[in-house]
This record gives sequence, C-alpha cells and structure tokens, in this order.
Amino acid sequence: MRRTRLWIVAAACGLVALLAAGCGGSNSTSTSSSSPITVGSDIPYPPFEFGSTPPYKGFDIDLVNAVAKKLGRTATYQNTSFDTIFRDLAQGKFDMVASSTTITKERLGEVDFSEPYFDADQSLMVKKGSSIKTVADVSGATVGAQTGTTGAKYAQDKTNASSVRTYSKIDDAFNALEAGQVDAVINDFPVSAYATKSHTDLEVVQTLPTGEKYGFAFPKGSPLESDFNTALTGLKQDGTYTKIFKKWFGQDPPASILKDNAIPKASDPGIPAS
Repeated sequence: MRRTRLWIVAAACGLVALLAAGCGGSNSTSTSSSSPITVGSDIPYPPFEFGSTPPYKGFDIDLVNAVAKKLGRTATYQNTSFDTIFRDLAQGKFDMVASSTTITKERLGEVDFSEPYFDADQSLMVKKGSSIKTVADVSGATVGAQTGTTGAKYAQDKTNASSVRTYSKIDDAFNALEAGQVDAVINDFPVSAYATKSHTDLEVVQTLPTGEKYGFAFPKGSPLESDFNTALTGLKQDGTYTKIFKKWFGQDPPASILKDNAIPKASDPGIPAS
C-alpha cells in the first residue's frame, strides 16, 4: 500500500504533470465538474464494498455515490489490492480511495484524508468452540490478518502470537481460520461481525477498542478533496448519511461521527501512529 514506481520522462508531458498524475492519468480529469470520479477500492470487503463485477455495492459505495451525485458527477470503481492501493493512487490510476481505510499518522504523511466517516475498532475472531476468548489467549498461536491493514499491525505489535499470517483478501483469512490454518483472525470489527453471516462456524469473541476512524484518501493537493468534504458534511447534515448507515448496519450512526467534520492532521491527538 505504500510503494512508488519509476516514471518515464515523455516529451508530451511536463515534469509536473508526470509527478501529479502521469500523462492522461485519472487525476488529470479531477478538476472537471462533470467528469467521473475514479475510485480505487479493495473488493470484496463486505459490508463496505463487495460484488464480483460492477455495479459494486456496500456502505462505502453508497456513500461515495451519494457524494458524487451531490457534486453532479458519477463514480466509477477500480478493484485494487489494498496492499498497493496507495501506490496506485500516487501514480494517478484513480482520483481517490474508498476502501475502509483507517486514518493514521503514517498514512497522513502520504495522502490527505477526508473528514472521518466511520468509527471502527478491531476484533478477535475464532472458530466456534475455540479455547481462545481474548487477545491474551493467542500467546503461542497463529493469527491471521489482511496484508497492509491496521489489524495486521495490531497482531504483530500488540499480541504474543507465535506468528502472523497475512492474506491479500480478508476472506482468505476467514477461510484459513475455518480450515484450521490459523487459530484466530484480527480484523475490523464491523467487517468480521458481518462475515459471521456467511461463515457461520466463526464468531467474534472480543472487540478491541482502538479509536480508529475511516476516511476517504486523496493524493496530496487533490483539487477534488475540498468539494468532496463539503458534500460529505452536507450528507451528514441532511439525513442521507444516516439513511445509508441504517441500511447497512440496522441502527443510527453514533452522534460523534455526524458532528466530526474536521479534516484530520497528523498532529491531531488520538490518531493511531500506523
């Protein structure tokens, strides 16, 4: 997720254009008030983004589509591995990222984030009947997580697991847990809780409060970011956000997220380091 790629000097493109988006890159269209907003997203990650082919569905998808509509635009989605999604954003493959992305100080050094749009803690998932009930019980166990996520970081830094196995897709981690290849999975709580509907032999046994918040990511200096944030704030105020939240989670959103319209900065207290 944090990579760079060599660029080639082309006579038709100036150096500044290459660094910003590349010749003909998607960011070059982001200043147009009518052009589509291209969105990178790691799919599937239900209930936030999922589906085998477009049109995709999920909480993130509905919310970005609503923002795009408010801006008089449309959104198109590119399915991209989460492990490389920020690199692809920097290369101009899309205008923004909507992929259940936790706002962290480290990531704020690479991209800009929208105002927070979701409160997200981590969670511990096990196979039903497991003796593991809390994070303390994973000492000496093998823990699964998705590559490049804060769940993987939590497993590596805050548990005594004997090993942490990472997977490009979170569903692969869930499948590994069902197959007995890992003893537990650490992952975002809402996603793991939703997964128990299809992985009925798995259960979430502990919520791990982390104070994490999701944000939509943009390249540094993106001309789209300000308009997007203004529209997102408007959706929180006019009831659209609440309607979308209730559709996917069956309850009203926390009042704190409706009021949190501040653009995050690395110096803000409470933002996870990485």
